[in-house]
Amino acid sequence: MVPISPLVGLDEIEEAARRLEGVIRPTPALYSNALSQLAGRPVFVKPEQFQRTGSFKIRGAYNRVSVVAAGRATEEIVAASAGNHAQGVALAASLCRLRSTVFMPQGASLPKVEATRAYGAEVRFEPGNLDDAITAARLYAAEHGACYVPPFDDPYVIAGQGTIGLELVEEVAVSGFVLVPVGGGGLIAGVAAALRGCASKARVIGVEPAGAATMVAALGAGAPVELPTLETMADGIAVRCVSALTFEHARALVDGIVTVTEEQISRAVVLLLERCKWVVEPAGAVGLAALMAGAVPGDEPVVLVLSGGNVDPLLLTRLIEHGLTAAGRYLMVRVVLADKPGALAMLTGALGRLGLNLLTVEHRRSGAPIGVSEVEVVLTLETRDPSHRDQVVPALQAQGFRAEAYRR
Repeated sequence: MVPISPLVGLDEIEEAARRLEGVIRPTPALYSNALSQLAGRPVFVKPEQFQRTGSFKIRGAYNRVSVVAAGRATEEIVAASAGNHAQGVALAASLCRLRSTVFMPQGASLPKVEATRAYGAEVRFEPGNLDDAITAARLYAAEHGACYVPPFDDPYVIAGQGTIGLELVEEVAVSGFVLVPVGGGGLIAGVAAALRGCASKARVIGVEPAGAATMVAALGAGAPVELPTLETMADGIAVRCVSALTFEHARALVDGIVTVTEEQISRAVVLLLERCKWVVEPAGAVGLAALMAGAVPGDEPVVLVLSGGNVDPLLLTRLIEHGLTAAGRYLMVRVVLADKPGALAMLTGALGRLGLNLLTVEHRRSGAPIGVSEVEVVLTLETRDPSHRDQVVPALQAQGFRAEAYRR
């Protein structure tokens, strides 16, 4: 298969860096003592959740939009996005004194919609999913003589994202592995192009959710393929198909792609909250998820690109609960007690002696397979870790309670 166009080179990325001077916020790579101890190897992080608009997307968006503004071929920028790209394009257009129109799916997160508007964009809702919004945006741009800015399928966008790679070379003298989230492939294409252009020996590894592994599918097929479904909480990288351009970059420059499960992603989000005090969206946490899951063996240094921190507060609440459960911090137990005074007090006393925190109690006298003089109690318990969790049911049974792990 012949590449559709030349790969983005170091000159283009350095030119993008010059355009971005004074526009983007510095996000110097940091050594994380907490993550290094947990991983058993040096871990550095590139915290793009602190970037303007809360993600790396402003880099590629501004690089593309500023070129359009310099040529003055149009006064309007158009994009389609459910979140981060929308905000990046809106801010980039405002900074370049251009109008922006962003098409978003009707179900887009309200905080992301309001943030996009706050950066100056006119938001238009499109029924259906993101693919429908992209179709509508392209049609609108063609009809109105506007410039459509894609989220990843553009050399200028890739070059803008590649400035992260340039900064990593300067900030941490990259060696070992660089773990990069992969959605449409623009971020990893740019980072890999920058590192290869600087003759870095670091191995670039992409990370995708198992339920949205578009680059894995493309590399396996030898060309981009469209996934029939997407099933992941990491909406920032939930893309049905990579582009031919980003695929060519990945095939030529990337050392490998690994996938992570939803449980691993949610645990990584919680870990970043607990140990680093950082709010990182699921898409931005997949690199840590892969590291903690053992997907990158050895003890060489690792750089994690934390690509963004834009997460709906309601989703964050669910993510925390999901992550704590996956980390062995929550347990639901079903216990059958005699329906008499003092029975529940005996149970709660046993729980206290086991060092458990009781979160909720649900009594059931009907609809459960129990005797007429019995009551079913479903408990939600907070445990210290997986080992502590696994001790609970056997310990209660040893004390004479009819207990079992509860499955919904």
